[in-house]
Amino acid sequence: MTAHGLQESADDSSYKWAALFVVVVGTFMVMLDSSIVNIAIPKMMNVFGSDLEAAKWILTGYTLAMGAVVPITGFLSDTFGVKKLFIFALGFFTIGSFLCGFSWSNNAMVVFRVIQAIGGGAIMPVGMGYIMQTFPIQERGKALGFWGIAAMAAPAIGPTLGGYIIQYMDWRFIFYVNVPIGVFGVILAGILLRETPLKPYKGNFDYIGFLSSIAGIVSLLYVLGEGNNIDWGNVKYPLLLAFGSFCLLIFVVNELMHPDPLLELRVFKIYNFSLAQIISGVTTLAMMGGIYVLPLFLQNLRGYTAMETGLILFPSAIASGLMMPISGAIFDKFGAKVVTVPGLMILALATYIMSQFTMDTPAITITVIASLRGIGLGLAMMPVNTASMNAVPRHLFGKATALSTTVRNIMSAVAITFMTTIISNKSSYNYARLTEQITPFNQTSNYLAKVLQGVYMKSGLSQQVAQGSAFSTLGKLIYAQAYLDAMNYAVAITVPAVFLAIVLVIMMRSNQKTKKIEPDKSLTKETIPDGSDVGVAACVE
Repeated sequence: MTAHGLQESADDSSYKWAALFVVVVGTFMVMLDSSIVNIAIPKMMNVFGSDLEAAKWILTGYTLAMGAVVPITGFLSDTFGVKKLFIFALGFFTIGSFLCGFSWSNNAMVVFRVIQAIGGGAIMPVGMGYIMQTFPIQERGKALGFWGIAAMAAPAIGPTLGGYIIQYMDWRFIFYVNVPIGVFGVILAGILLRETPLKPYKGNFDYIGFLSSIAGIVSLLYVLGEGNNIDWGNVKYPLLLAFGSFCLLIFVVNELMHPDPLLELRVFKIYNFSLAQIISGVTTLAMMGGIYVLPLFLQNLRGYTAMETGLILFPSAIASGLMMPISGAIFDKFGAKVVTVPGLMILALATYIMSQFTMDTPAITITVIASLRGIGLGLAMMPVNTASMNAVPRHLFGKATALSTTVRNIMSAVAITFMTTIISNKSSYNYARLTEQITPFNQTSNYLAKVLQGVYMKSGLSQQVAQGSAFSTLGKLIYAQAYLDAMNYAVAITVPAVFLAIVLVIMMRSNQKTKKIEPDKSLTKETIPDGSDVGVAACVE
């Protein structure tokens, strides 16, 4: 199919939206699986008789495999076609899901999760690239808005669904539920999707780039995934960090010199694309307040179960999902700034309020504030990504989406590590400061200790045991307060990050202005199978 033929297919309304539905199904499965498995880790530990260190690889192996496979998706989609690659990825993910449900040991689960991740890692960048090639530029905002429903809603639905399955069904259904959906998606993809233009393989595959990207990304993601548990006294971590950084340095140099690089780093010459990656990294840090910190607060401090936590946060996923297509439609008409800046302001306001949560904050208040954050994220996330991809020539969509996904994966790992470190260090500091006040001269602490001691003595404990239990309970209360203050601090420091994102969004160039800028000469030509050259003007409508 020529580029002209592909554009004609993009004008076929029924085909466009049918193709979008297929992509959304695959994206939803991958994002749901990423969050739903976390809930089942304690159950797997009991079933397999494994410790936390071994069970951790069920999550770590999946993350590392996904990070390794993303960079090569651009080359594979160009060489074999987006349709074939999407069907392969969805099928591989489905087979991996079935094998995970069939696992008989922790080691088998880790291996099968890696198989699952090989397919899952390719689905998101390939799906996004296919949407960008199928929809004309004036409709991409709305299309990516619907695609974003799956990307934003699935992580919030995961804990609720996972908690329900573990409580009322066999935990293996966490994986088996993907099988019929995956088979359905593969059949639909085979029937509905159309193949994209292929780029003839000339035998110059970027082996150095492939190996150095895998080694570098896997090493860095492994270290970052350890978070605050890293023991820098263990020589393994500094060596892995140095090795990963060295491999990425080799990767960058090689990509800039290779005639057909695995990831086209020259895409960073495109102003809006580069700025959008920075904005995405900053907003990812802000997102961690709701995705990572809030569930910790609800489960570890407030005592809610995973399912109850999911129900409290579920309205925020609905709010975010509803705003995605709305923000996309507004973007298509007025551009990114009109919808993104108000969305980020709403996000900043809701995040600041969230940083004031206490142990007595009603669940309904938490739900309302989380939903307000969902509205802000729904307005802000997709327009920036769409604007960045609209500035990329059509023949670079595959490599641009792979590059964007790689950056996002690394920034997510960095953000989680950053938030974990802040919470851990700040909670230790707060606990030390609060315990300094527990002295014989502090009337409040003495009174509370005596009240607790009286309660324990009434329950039948001796005076000495009751006194020890009272001070133990007082210590737990102090630690809970220290942990809460640390969480609030971690959330609060993301508010300036949101305002930084607002400034960067204002710096983005409008669509009209972008079209007038002459693109870099190294990005202006696209070779298609019929031997003709297509300029950027033709590629970007």
